[in-house]
Amino acid sequence: MTPPPAAVAARLDSVSLPSSEKKPAIRRAPARADRPFKGIALILSSTVFLGVSDVTAKYLSASLPSIEIAWLRFLVFAMIMAPAMVPGSPLFALKTRSVPLQLMRGAALLGSSLFFISGLRYLPIAEASATGFVSPLFVTALSIVFLSEKVGVRRWLATAVGLLGVLIILRPGSGAFHPAAVFPIVSALAWAATLIMTRMMSGKEHAITIMTYSSIAGVAILSVLVPFVWVTPSWQAIAFGVLIGVFSTAGQWIVVLAFRYADASVLAPFSYTQLVWVSILGFMIFGELPDIWTIVGAAFIVGSGLYTAHRERVRRSQLLEAAGEPSPNA
Repeated sequence: MTPPPAAVAARLDSVSLPSSEKKPAIRRAPARADRPFKGIALILSSTVFLGVSDVTAKYLSASLPSIEIAWLRFLVFAMIMAPAMVPGSPLFALKTRSVPLQLMRGAALLGSSLFFISGLRYLPIAEASATGFVSPLFVTALSIVFLSEKVGVRRWLATAVGLLGVLIILRPGSGAFHPAAVFPIVSALAWAATLIMTRMMSGKEHAITIMTYSSIAGVAILSVLVPFVWVTPSWQAIAFGVLIGVFSTAGQWIVVLAFRYADASVLAPFSYTQLVWVSILGFMIFGELPDIWTIVGAAFIVGSGLYTAHRERVRRSQLLEAAGEPSPNA
């Protein structure tokens, strides 16, 4: 799955890299700059990359198994991250405090991608993408169990509204319900688990370390599974697979860069433009138009996500004030 851009950077951008004894300048995370318009421009461009990646995955799902599509994506992902795997390289990033946690995060990321691609085979892309944006709501619930965070009534109400949006889109029990609609929900849950594990590593690992281990875990697991479903791809399919890997990886990095220039609460509204791009491309390529239920349900999910981002901003400001630090949102 291509996750919501706001969710990606809100977690990865807070992950810092321990200083290296030999080359501290390389290992130091870039300082945040207050340039919101540049951040907005970057987040908008990232939604194009991520939207194209999703649409291409749906196109390939008609001829290749989901496992093989995911394998192509993670293979390209790993090739892009290869310089970080070479000892002695200035980008070497395999030193980590917890290899098991890194690999579990990579497995969760793989699950998110695999279930989302599986759903794309049967569902309109706008419906699958809108449902996938429910992941921040799962993060709210999981953070209580795994991070011991306190969630107020208003955030629970926002979560309920978002889940109502999912029910409006899926309409379980009606003739319009497709069993494959469960796949994007499981994908969103797996992505939420990915974010929770990223939070657990916050302040201990750098984004490049986390992404490198995720690429290793993904390609290793899929390389075991793909022989059982292998379909020899055409050169065109291989080219599209490379495009998926390049565009999804580039999109994630652009998101991380965007959050170096503006806060999540500023960028979150613009991250939802990904739904616009996938809807347009879905119509142009597959002749799919979102029905009224998908539009209404997506509005509930987006509204819930925006309010959750707002509450995160308020909570962050309160924590900074309690610590005696100036709030960046003041």
